[in-house]
Amino acid sequence: MPRLAGKIAFITGAGTGIGRATAILFAREGARVAIAEINAAAGEETAHLAGNGAIAIRTDVTDEASVQAAVRATVQQFGALHVLHNNAGGSTMQDNTVVEAPLEEFWRVIKLDLFGTFLGCRVGIPEIIRAGGGSVINMSSNVALMGIPGRDCYTAAKGAVAAMTRSMAVEFAPQRVRVNAIAPSATMTERVRKLVAGNAALDKLANSHLLGLIEPTDIANMALLLASDESRMITGQVYPVDSGVTIS
Repeated sequence: MPRLAGKIAFITGAGTGIGRATAILFAREGARVAIAEINAAAGEETAHLAGNGAIAIRTDVTDEASVQAAVRATVQQFGALHVLHNNAGGSTMQDNTVVEAPLEEFWRVIKLDLFGTFLGCRVGIPEIIRAGGGSVINMSSNVALMGIPGRDCYTAAKGAVAAMTRSMAVEFAPQRVRVNAIAPSATMTERVRKLVAGNAALDKLANSHLLGLIEPTDIANMALLLASDESRMITGQVYPVDSGVTIS
């Protein structure tokens, strides 16, 4: 039997990269998937690639009304919500040290990565509770687990996501909602390949991967485990998928 048979999943930022790989894998494993993506064309392409009745909903994860409408449309289409994957986010080459980073970059990443996750949980968790429980999968980062210079904006956001994941796991366990996070190292999406090429610190980080470079499917595989009933006794954890970077 497919590992996500009968489950409804809502994935933000699923138009490209990790989100797209996850949507395709979830659909292949039996889930009905809603792709919440600000780029409507990219979202539709992912829905087509995923198949199994996947739908794309243009969504701005930093806007509460947009997230509410997207979750509402998902429940109306599929009847419930069991898996929330807050995947939308990302750093840019504007990130830097706390004394050098532009304030605009700090607020950009806080709004997208942290507030976007906050809103996804604020709107999505009540629907998961109504469905009888399920799984929330947030996206932290290895920068929340180790010291990496020159990325203080992203570190602030992803560290907060890790902390919020733990608190929500305690808060919503009585309602059978599991809350975990994945902490990737540099994952070779098209966007990250460009970042690595233009940043000496990130290039050094990529070269430190013990098992080779990480692909989006590697992160999707962890998301699949956390979405499935195989992880029914796992909550409040932040899982590095980092090719050994945090121990090297």
